[in-house]
Amino acid sequence: MPGLLPFDGAAVTIREAANEVARGVAQSGDARQVASYADAASKSQPSVVNIFTSKEVRSQRNPLMDDPLFRRFFGDRFPTDNRPQRVSNLGSGVIVSEDGFILTNHHVVEAADEIQVALSNGLILEAKVVGTDPETDLAVLKVKREKMPAITFAKSDMQRVGDVVLAIGNPFGVGQTVTMGIISALGRSHLGINTFENYIQTDAAINPGNSGGALVDVAGNLVGVNTAIFSRSGGNLGIGFAIPISIVRQVMREIIAHGVVTRGWVGIEVQEITPEVAESFGLKSTDGALIAGVLRSGPADRAGIRPGDVLIAVDGKPVKDSSSLLNLIAVLPPNKVVPLSLIRAQKEMQLPVTIEKRPPMQRGVQE
Repeated sequence: MPGLLPFDGAAVTIREAANEVARGVAQSGDARQVASYADAASKSQPSVVNIFTSKEVRSQRNPLMDDPLFRRFFGDRFPTDNRPQRVSNLGSGVIVSEDGFILTNHHVVEAADEIQVALSNGLILEAKVVGTDPETDLAVLKVKREKMPAITFAKSDMQRVGDVVLAIGNPFGVGQTVTMGIISALGRSHLGINTFENYIQTDAAINPGNSGGALVDVAGNLVGVNTAIFSRSGGNLGIGFAIPISIVRQVMREIIAHGVVTRGWVGIEVQEITPEVAESFGLKSTDGALIAGVLRSGPADRAGIRPGDVLIAVDGKPVKDSSSLLNLIAVLPPNKVVPLSLIRAQKEMQLPVTIEKRPPMQRGVQE
């Protein structure tokens, strides 16, 4: 017969005391504060809006309608002319000022002739486009309403890989949704999404409809604007991208002030320096950008820059790769003369270049 353990009154007393403490914590509500992001969500959700757009497009004539046999059997079941049709789209946006300015993605409102904004309290307002910047995929809208719940901006240089973030938007039109993840990477580029790429990568669930919505930190501050996902199915696979607050703030200010974003340009095409290229040019590292082409009579051509030169610095700031070169030149104001440091025939030299205004929507890597 199994023996009975001796009675241990002390152990029972300690166990009961522990249970009593646990019950007290649960009743007081302190236990709910552990690992909860409710405060961050409640702070930022009122600043995130749903955006509904529509535009008129004309259907293409079905070429089969020119076939008499096809028309005999199907008659006029298919349109025979370019009849206008309305196409709807949905996305998200972020209120950035109390007087009604709203940030979203360019692709959410592109070519739209009707834009409606639904606030978190259900109020629906008509919105107008202040300006867009296709090269960063950002746009600014304006609604006629005061005392809007504007979001708080995070500091530009405080984000770290591993930080917890919340993505807020309107995925698939189901309504405002909050998802949680971490910052998976910073400075993502060479993705072929936009001209200027410096993305925050996150595994917070981002789906169609989230575009233009907020990516916020655990304090509810805006760290980025959600813009794209990596997906083969169209749904979330744990790789989403947001435009960082540093770019968002710069583009937003220029659009609100001038309606457009003005960037510098020198008229060159560049390519990355691979280890093989570095070896063939006798370079000590792969830092910099190889000039593959120079626009005839452009600023770089007039300054004496040639294909085959390796740009290593712009106005004293080092060039890491082609993306960093693009960004360094873009922030320069037109008509400013800046020195470009380069390597030609294994010798370093500097050439002064007069910056010009970047032509609109240059495709490819052209600075």
